[in-house]
Amino acid sequence: MTRAILRALAASLVLTFTVPAFSATMGEVTALHDAKRYKEAFAAVKPLAEAGDVKAMVMLAAMYRNGQGTEETSEEARTWYGKAAEAGDAEAQYNYALLLIDEDAGTTDPAASAEWLAKAAGNGNNKAQYNLGLIYAGRYGADPDWPKAIEWLGKAAAAGNPNAQYDLGLLYLDGNGVPRNPIAATEWLSKAALKGMPEAALEYGVMVMRGEGVEQDIGIGLRWLRFAAERGHPVAQNRLARIYASGTGAKADPVEGAMWNLLAEKGGRSDPTLEDFMKGLSTAQLEEARKRAAAFVAKPVANLD
Repeated sequence: MTRAILRALAASLVLTFTVPAFSATMGEVTALHDAKRYKEAFAAVKPLAEAGDVKAMVMLAAMYRNGQGTEETSEEARTWYGKAAEAGDAEAQYNYALLLIDEDAGTTDPAASAEWLAKAAGNGNNKAQYNLGLIYAGRYGADPDWPKAIEWLGKAAAAGNPNAQYDLGLLYLDGNGVPRNPIAATEWLSKAALKGMPEAALEYGVMVMRGEGVEQDIGIGLRWLRFAAERGHPVAQNRLARIYASGTGAKADPVEGAMWNLLAEKGGRSDPTLEDFMKGLSTAQLEEARKRAAAFVAKPVANLD
């Protein structure tokens, strides 16, 4: 074989190994990410983001934010969320707004944050709608603008945001910013409860037991209280303790009442009335209640983000 042919073969091999790597699709990148193959996902998504793929920009920003496949850096996350936000992505606009008031991500800009939050809300991001509602409700120090607060909380609630459903339910329950409306309150609280929010389950359960805004049903109300209590909510645990201690709403069960009271106290919910109740229990009843409380493991709370 001549030297010329060898040189030609060598050149062809160099060309073979210097051809650019195959470009992954976003579907393939997402599959890598879902499989927690973060380094591979990061290496594949970065070129797509740099080429202008908006979804890739959002994923790249999140990976920088969470330190997935790369070093965690809020500055890079802000940069890429900003690019995707400028391109009109509602999720990026929401996250960019949050990073603009995050001191760890660089200089804060509350005014710009509010503008991007409003854009994300207008583009249908229900988390942005919820946070915008909170701003108008005065949550972050501004004077309340109740009509706008109700408008944005209502949009987020209608879109299925459980936090907005819960807060809107409380506003109708208390008549805060809107005329008091127990029927509307139970409607929104029940939706949040059905999504697994213990706080909503507690409020809805109490209203069902009272027959406030909904047909009274002691049994159903008690089940919602138990749902919240079993997920570690101390107020719900206190309510159950009172019910079983007094026999009001359910058959009296001193040991069950004592167990829930012990758990509520552990969660920071003390009750002088129940302290007196505990003093009247036998040694055997107290021991059994303590045994049950020690064995209690709270059920997991649903991810509501």
